[in-house]
Amino acid sequence: MRTIQIISLSLFLFIASTIHCQSQDKEWTDQQLQAAEDKMDSVVNSLKSKKSIRRYCFPGNLPDSLYEKFKIAMAKKREDLRLERQSQVQEVKSNNPIHGVWLTNVDSDALYSKENVKNAVQTCAELGFNTIFVVVWNNAMTTYPSAVMQKLTGVPIDSRLVKTQNRDPLKELLDEAKPRGIKVIAWFEFGFSCSFDKADGGDIIRAKPHWASRGVDGKIVSKNKFQWMNGFHPEVQDFMLSLLKEVAQNYAVDGIQGDDRLPALPSETGYDDFTKNLYKQEHGSFPPTNTKDYEWVRWRAEKMSDMMKRIHTELKAIRPDLIISMSPSIYPWSVEEYLQDWVTWVREGWVDMVCPQVYRYNFEAYKREFDKMLSRQIAPKDKHKFVPGVLLKVSPYLASEEFLKQMIDYNRSQGVSGEVYFFYEGVKKYPALFKELNGVK
Repeated sequence: MRTIQIISLSLFLFIASTIHCQSQDKEWTDQQLQAAEDKMDSVVNSLKSKKSIRRYCFPGNLPDSLYEKFKIAMAKKREDLRLERQSQVQEVKSNNPIHGVWLTNVDSDALYSKENVKNAVQTCAELGFNTIFVVVWNNAMTTYPSAVMQKLTGVPIDSRLVKTQNRDPLKELLDEAKPRGIKVIAWFEFGFSCSFDKADGGDIIRAKPHWASRGVDGKIVSKNKFQWMNGFHPEVQDFMLSLLKEVAQNYAVDGIQGDDRLPALPSETGYDDFTKNLYKQEHGSFPPTNTKDYEWVRWRAEKMSDMMKRIHTELKAIRPDLIISMSPSIYPWSVEEYLQDWVTWVREGWVDMVCPQVYRYNFEAYKREFDKMLSRQIAPKDKHKFVPGVLLKVSPYLASEEFLKQMIDYNRSQGVSGEVYFFYEGVKKYPALFKELNGVK
C-alpha cells in the first residue's frame, strides 16, 4: 500500500461516496474510473501554487493506471506553475511593458510630411507611448525607398508620400523616435495581399501573373475587396522575405510585424496549378472543392506555419536581436478564414511578441476573447509575449474613455502590463486618459 500523508478531503469524500473505498484488488467499472478521473482533473486544475499541490494527494486505493495519470497530471501542473512564475519574473525584470500604437498611412496624414512625422512621434512621447508600430508595406507599396519594389514594379515608394520631394518616411520616424527612447516595429500590413479593389491584382500580378492566388472558380481570390498573391508559391515567399530583410538590414528598427495578412491567405485560395499539384504530390489526389474541408484547411495552415518558421529563422540569422511580432485575428477564426494557426507559432517559439486583434465593441466580448487566450491559447511560459491589440478607432468609430479604461484595468488585473492600440489618430482624442493609462507623471 502506498503511504499517503495528506489526502484532499473533497476528493477523498467523492471517491468514498462513488466507490465505497474499494480496495486495489477489486475491479472498477468504466463509469467509476471515468468519474474518478474527471474529479481528479477538476482538483488538479484548481490548484494555484506549489504549496496547494503539497496539500493534495490522491487516495492510495486506486488502480495503477489512474494513479499514473494522477502523477503525470500533478507533474504537469507543477511545471505550468513554474513556467508561469518564470514568465512573471521576466515581466518584472523587463520593467518596460509595451505601450504601443499603430501608425498607418490610411485615414491619417502622419507619414505624409517630415513635419507630420515629427509631430506624431512627439505626441506619442508626450502621451507615454514607448513603441510605434509603423506601416512599411501597404497597398502593394512601401513607405521607404525599396530596391526590391523598384525592380519588381518600378515603383520604389508610395508615390503619395513623395509628391513634393524625395523622402524616406521610415528613416525620418526612426530619427525622431530613437532619441526619445521609443522602439520602432516595422509593420508589414498588406502581407500577401497584392491589391485593394483591383480585379486584375494590380501592378504585382501584372508583372508576375503566375503569382496570383486562385479560387475554385479559377479567378484571383478577392476577400473583403483585397486581392491576394499565392503565398504557397516559393517565389512569392522569397519576395516577401526580401522585403522583410531589406528593412531589417537597412534600418535600425527594433522589430518587424506581420498581421492578419502575413503569413496568411484566405481559406478560399489554393486552387492554382502550383498548389493543386503540390497537394497531389503529398496526397495522391487534387484538393477538395470544399474550401472549409478540415484536412484541406489544416494542410494549408501548416504551409503558412512553415512560412512563419522561415521568417523567424532567416531574420534571426541576420539580426538575432530583432523582435519578431505578429498581430493575427482571433483564434480559431484566424485558421478557419485566413489559415493562421498563431497558437502554434507562439508555442514553437517563432514569435517574440504576439498582439492578437482583440477588437470588440463591448467589455464582455473583449473579456471573453481575452480569457480564452490566456486560459487555452497562450501557455503560462509565453504570457510575457502577449500584448493584446485594442481597437481604439476605425472609420467613424471611437471607443469611449469608459470602455478603454475597462479593458486596460482588466488587462492589469490579469497580469498583462501592456497593449497596442489601433490606431494613432485615436490617441489624440484622449490625451489625459492615455497619460494616465501609460503612467505619465
